[in-house]
Amino acid sequence: MDVLLKIIQVILSLSLLVLVHEFGHFITARMFRVRVEKFYLFFPPAIFKFKPKGSDTEFGIGCIPLGGFCKISGMIDESMDTEAMKKPPQPWELRSRPAWQRLIVMAGGVIMNVILAVVLYIAILFTWGEQYIRTSDAVYGIEVSPLAKEIGFRDGDIILAFDGEPAPDNFAEIQVDMLREQISRVTVLRGDDTVDIAIAPEYMPAMLNTPGMFGIRLPILVGGLPDSSINAGADLLMGDRFLSAAGRPVTYYQDLQAVLADNAGKTVDLRLLRGNDTVCVPIKVGADGKMGVLLQRDVSGINVTRKEYSLPEAIPAGFLLTFTNIGHYIKELGLIFSPQTEAYKSVGSFITIGSIFPSSWDWQVFWNITALLSIMLAVMNLLPIPALDGGHILFLIYEMITGRKPSDRFMEVAQMIGMFLLLMIMILAFGNDIMRLLR
Repeated sequence: MDVLLKIIQVILSLSLLVLVHEFGHFITARMFRVRVEKFYLFFPPAIFKFKPKGSDTEFGIGCIPLGGFCKISGMIDESMDTEAMKKPPQPWELRSRPAWQRLIVMAGGVIMNVILAVVLYIAILFTWGEQYIRTSDAVYGIEVSPLAKEIGFRDGDIILAFDGEPAPDNFAEIQVDMLREQISRVTVLRGDDTVDIAIAPEYMPAMLNTPGMFGIRLPILVGGLPDSSINAGADLLMGDRFLSAAGRPVTYYQDLQAVLADNAGKTVDLRLLRGNDTVCVPIKVGADGKMGVLLQRDVSGINVTRKEYSLPEAIPAGFLLTFTNIGHYIKELGLIFSPQTEAYKSVGSFITIGSIFPSSWDWQVFWNITALLSIMLAVMNLLPIPALDGGHILFLIYEMITGRKPSDRFMEVAQMIGMFLLLMIMILAFGNDIMRLLR
């Protein structure tokens, strides 16, 4: 059921993005009185199609749910209809229009994807607002993964700056910001000392493939005592705060874990804060270093930043968030072309896209992911690859500057090369996904 729900979300999200993108080409073409021969969601063979009375456009839905297309007259596209291009240009064809009009038609899909992202972010901020934990509000510092510890971070470090600039305001952005900005030095507060941690470039591949390097450090509380526990019946109450175990401070989970591992098979005394009182409770530690007590983290000392938006406030905030995320994605895309990061190994297909959707329906998460995917689709389509909008835009800019239009033969060859490059990217993406599934 979880997999089915993810599949439904992927198809729904990508279908919306494809429709909006192709509609951008459709509406700009019709604005300049260019004929659109076909407008399809998904690829043929068609399972449904119709042509409205008096219209030149056939609308339809294909049976291969991998995208969609808008076939514009007088344009060399993925259909490779070279026979039509051998005929003299007709008044209703795109090739009969001046370069600036053709440029707008080619950019129409990207523009619509950006507009969709803006609209979605405005709606999200107006409906749900923002909620996050500021890096400065992680007052107990960070919990670190083995990789972060190997790099030089320690539990309890308070992150202050990246390469001399203030750290990201949103704690959840710390790891991704380190990667997209390729940070080389992180300044932390460790106890009473300020420490600089050098991030060696060779750690970038591991950081890309190891999510959750940093967590927010929180004091631990007793969360419950199962009847099956080796300490069933012990004087432990939900909400008791850990102070020490075997005479050693255990405010945090890692501290308790270390004490229990050192005292496996023994009985140790726990000092706990219960309301305003301190109690001492003897507990058994199993041979596996566990005591059979459920734990929970005390979030009461962490301030959660919440911001509500009126519609007039959400509009500029939605624009800002869209263009901020466009900048972020361009930087992240740049990592793929940097061999030392090995970011190309993270390129994924529909399987990877599906994995980022939740296994339960959440409209806020769904629209946030859809807005981000719309930005990604817009930026990817601007890459100067002939089969993409960016390739066509590049040739049109060349034509506008030089006054010379590339020949139809050149465009045909360029289109085939572009399609081959896209095929290679798809093979890489699916290959990466298959390798991840086999691990």
